[in-house]
Amino acid sequence: MAATHTRPTHTARRGTAAGLAVFAAVMLFLVGLLDIFRGVMAIAEDDIFVATRNYVFEFDLTGWGWIHLILGALSVLVALGMFRARTWARVLGVALAALLIITNFLTLPQYPIWSVVMIALSGFVIWALCTVRSEDLA
Repeated sequence: MAATHTRPTHTARRGTAAGLAVFAAVMLFLVGLLDIFRGVMAIAEDDIFVATRNYVFEFDLTGWGWIHLILGALSVLVALGMFRARTWARVLGVALAALLIITNFLTLPQYPIWSVVMIALSGFVIWALCTVRSEDLA
């Protein structure tokens, strides 16, 4: 009877881990896709960005656009690897989400509300990737 109680718990843990891994992959894919769009808008110098003066981390809007475009494309590629449950993709996913948090923090004055949303989404990606254990996915 004890074996029946441990088996469903193990299956539930595996299901939860798989759900968190898929959640992280989907969120990183969406964050990357939205960052690609943000990069294209910044490269095109769209009027939705706020012009700030005397900002310490001031870059040209086109420069920020290229940074967001590259990080977004890398995030989408890593998310595709995460769908296949690759360990390298999980490690790179945490690193890219951290870089996205930093770049969105640095661009807060240009696009404040969206930067906060992207920081929160990237934080959820890091949380989901760091709480899932590899042995639960196998």
